[in-house]
Amino acid sequence: MKPLGYSLSSFGDMSARAGAVRRQEVLPGDSIMVRTQNSIYLLRLGDDGAFSVSGGWFRRKGRENSRMTITGCSLGGTMIRVDTIVACGFSIEFGNRLVTSPVRSFFVLRRGWIN
Repeated sequence: MKPLGYSLSSFGDMSARAGAVRRQEVLPGDSIMVRTQNSIYLLRLGDDGAFSVSGGWFRRKGRENSRMTITGCSLGGTMIRVDTIVACGFSIEFGNRLVTSPVRSFFVLRRGWIN
């Protein structure tokens, strides 16, 4: 019988191999464009450590530019990478407990690249 889920070591290995953005790599004013399986999000880091979030669920609910924390990334279970904002194949977990569909791709826009 094949075990279900992931071990802690395989979880860490998978996130290390996946394209990822670690929390310490993002500076205030930086933006991350994220394409998940179902939506597109724009995350822009503010001076207070919270993100201005647009697109996806926030757009559908009329909550564009919501100030939101990002708890981390997960594979949809109880293990979460709190040091990672976005990683391919992982879901983003927001501070309001929203969990996205898996991330397919992302692009980091450094401060000053967009108005």
